[in-house]
Amino acid sequence: MEAKILSILTGLRPEFDFTRSKDFIEDGMLDSFDIAALVVELDETYAISIDGVDIVPENFASLEAIKNLLVKNGARP
Repeated sequence: MEAKILSILTGLRPEFDFTRSKDFIEDGMLDSFDIAALVVELDETYAISIDGVDIVPENFASLEAIKNLLVKNGARP
């Protein structure tokens, strides 16, 4: 699952190495537009619907946070 998430992130922002960051938001790698695009991509890739109340920066700050969000919303690890 982490490899697929990394692939999606790299597709959105190829200029960043997401493996070198502990907080994508704090490090300026993702902004609100990126998060919106990421939600669409994750929904399509994992055939889920991320709940609107879960679309907050802390759920997109790291690979682990994104993975937990996906599992919470029905994706299989």
